[in-house]
Amino acid sequence: MFSALGSAQGLVILLLSLAAFAAEVFAFVDAMRRRPDAFIAAGKRTKKFWSIVTGVAVLLGFISVANSFTLFSVGIIAIVGAGIYLADVRPALQQVSGSGRGGQHMGPYGPW
Repeated sequence: MFSALGSAQGLVILLLSLAAFAAEVFAFVDAMRRRPDAFIAAGKRTKKFWSIVTGVAVLLGFISVANSFTLFSVGIIAIVGAGIYLADVRPALQQVSGSGRGGQHMGPYGPW
């Protein structure tokens, strides 16, 4: 019974690590695609800073997935960096770049 519980716990940790790694890769790719001046216009740190933060998050996330049982805390550190980018920096960049919705209700043919 305990071995089944242990393998279920290991599977949950692996799935969480994979989901976190996917978010970290998404944050890194998004940071790399943005213009450097958009970061300054949004009042955030530079593109270089966020590229390094999300790049290190991807590296730590990969290490965490590879050793999900022993290095789960490293994965938590990695998702914090990517999470800050996704929750704070990315929405600000979308507003500056004009790719955000800006609070309008958009239908298939325009605002409503």
